[in-house]
Amino acid sequence: MSEILCHWLNRDLKVSRTVSPKSFAKAFSNGYLIGEVLYKFELQSDFSEFSESRGSTAKLNNFSRLEPTLHLLGVQFDQNVAQSIITEKPGAATKLLYQLYIALQKKKKTGLTGLEIQTMQPQTNIRLQELRSEAFRERLKNLIPRQTDFNLMRVTCRFQEKCKQMKEDLARMNIEKFEKFQKLEEEQRHFNIEKQRLNRRRQNEIMAKIQAAIIQIPKPESNRTLKALEAQKLMKKKKEAEDVANEIKKFEALIKKDLQAKESASKTSLETTDQTTTDLLNTYSDDDYIKKIQKRLEEDAFAREQREKRRRRLLMDQLIAHEAQEEAYREEQLIHRLMRQSQQERRIAVQLMHVRHEKEVLWQNRIFREKQYEERRLKDFQDALDREAALAKQAKIDFAEQTFREKEIHEKMAAERAQARFEKHYGICAEILDQILDLCTKVADYRLLTNNLIPHKIMHDWKELFFSGNPIYEQTSLKHGTAEATGEYFIELEKRNLLDRNDYEDYKVHTME
Repeated sequence: MSEILCHWLNRDLKVSRTVSPKSFAKAFSNGYLIGEVLYKFELQSDFSEFSESRGSTAKLNNFSRLEPTLHLLGVQFDQNVAQSIITEKPGAATKLLYQLYIALQKKKKTGLTGLEIQTMQPQTNIRLQELRSEAFRERLKNLIPRQTDFNLMRVTCRFQEKCKQMKEDLARMNIEKFEKFQKLEEEQRHFNIEKQRLNRRRQNEIMAKIQAAIIQIPKPESNRTLKALEAQKLMKKKKEAEDVANEIKKFEALIKKDLQAKESASKTSLETTDQTTTDLLNTYSDDDYIKKIQKRLEEDAFAREQREKRRRRLLMDQLIAHEAQEEAYREEQLIHRLMRQSQQERRIAVQLMHVRHEKEVLWQNRIFREKQYEERRLKDFQDALDREAALAKQAKIDFAEQTFREKEIHEKMAAERAQARFEKHYGICAEILDQILDLCTKVADYRLLTNNLIPHKIMHDWKELFFSGNPIYEQTSLKHGTAEATGEYFIELEKRNLLDRNDYEDYKVHTME
């Protein structure tokens, strides 16, 4: 439709400004081109008063001058349509131009000029149209914002667009910052993972070194247990007691041998002494004999002391050997305990490293689990956003469908109202035209009968009947008893009463004069 109207405006009418479908609403927003179209059809005589400016005052002036002409053509035009065209509402200017195109084509077929169409209107309708035009101007003045308000609105819109642009830039910067932050987090995460991998490898190497450095201490033999040690101590004591007893026995045997040798020596000495006593008795005195006895007693005491010394020395050697053995045993036990303690410390160190490794693994698992939770939360949030977007999109589609249905219903009702209005106006115009034709034919008939002379009273009666909307010709088809005849009868009565009242008024005027 827009292309057809553009072709009609650009090729047929050749308006002052080229109109395209894209700039259709903007071109007709100030009403200047509509006035030019009407001027080309000789319907807008005050086109010189129109202004091409896009200010609110110029628009109010243009549309106020267009309103009577459009109503004269029967085009549906009010303040709402004017506001839609001024605000460049899509389709408003196209619809008005289409109605104007149809009305102009009808006017072109009838061949009537604008002055002729205006003179055909009743005087009352002209007055009503003037009142309607004044009311239209006032209402349109209230609807159209002032130029200052419009300028302020434009400034506000410009700043709103700038604010929107700044918000978009800020949002884009935030998105870029968030992406950069995510990238840094990702790099940090990779760095931490690599660091943990290196730490794990280093820990494994340390563990391997510790395992390699552990001294494998042989387990103590079964005789190292407490019972075995006690039994060994008892065996040692028994062995020591046996050794002491054997030494004592050896010592006693040696003593016995000495005694036997001494006895044998004493016997031999006795024998010799017996043999020599007789010789000595004869040769020596008693003093010598006493000296020998004392010497022998001294030798016996010296031998006894020597034996006691040897016996003490042997016991001391055995005691020292026992103490050395006990000292060696204590040192062995101390070394064993120290070695066992160092091994336990190494075991504890290995266990500690193992615990640290387990702790590191638990920490890594916790971080991984938190990341999984975070990803799950982000996924749930994205799913919720997607659901909201889908619901909003579906709601938008439903709203568009509902709007389309309501628009269809509105257009249908508007078309019905326009059709009813057209039928009403058509009936009124047809009735007025019939009355005009009746008056013309009545006047023509009387002029033929009276040689172009019509009495003033008859002409006055015809005018009164015409202005009151009553038929001039009498109703000849009267049928009593029917609703149609009754209606015509009442019309005739009304006509007669009207004429009688007029006659009475004329009579009163003449009598007063």
